[in-house]
Amino acid sequence: MRSNHYFFALPLPLELKLHLHQMVQQQQLPFARFVHEEDLHLTLAFLGAAEEEQLQTALQLVALSVQDVEAFPLVIDSFGTFGKKDEPRIFWMGVKAEERLNELQSVVSHACRKAGFTLDNKPFRPHITLARKWKGEAAFQLPHISVNQKFLAESVILYETYLDQSPKYKMRNRMKLHKCEGKE
Repeated sequence: MRSNHYFFALPLPLELKLHLHQMVQQQQLPFARFVHEEDLHLTLAFLGAAEEEQLQTALQLVALSVQDVEAFPLVIDSFGTFGKKDEPRIFWMGVKAEERLNELQSVVSHACRKAGFTLDNKPFRPHITLARKWKGEAAFQLPHISVNQKFLAESVILYETYLDQSPKYKMRNRMKLHKCEGKE
């Protein structure tokens, strides 16, 4: 029996998810799989499979580590890929550099490691995965679409993955970040 996988991520507002999904679909890019619009998110830490006790420890540690973090704005401003440039494995949208995002990812990752999870050691590359596995006959080229979409990073969510469902990510727990009054 396959166990489900878990990850901590920043959710996107539903209206933004729908807008981004529609924007990408209009390009009619030949990828094998597109991410369901409800599954769009920005991963902070991928845990993989987990026993319930370890998961609860991670939840407690992450909740403690983000309890004083203030919500902050992010701007989706670019497209990019992972894998071969002309045959990408992953097509994504990126966010404008934001130190508060890096700090949040760092404290979430630290809490997960403290709970005993082994995380990927690659540098954090904040992105929102849109599609997987290029299957076009011609070489892939980044679409020439202007993107400048803002959203508020206001909570961290623990998601559980159900590969046999669509959408496949289910919220398991939400930790709200503090609203800062009078500031943008």
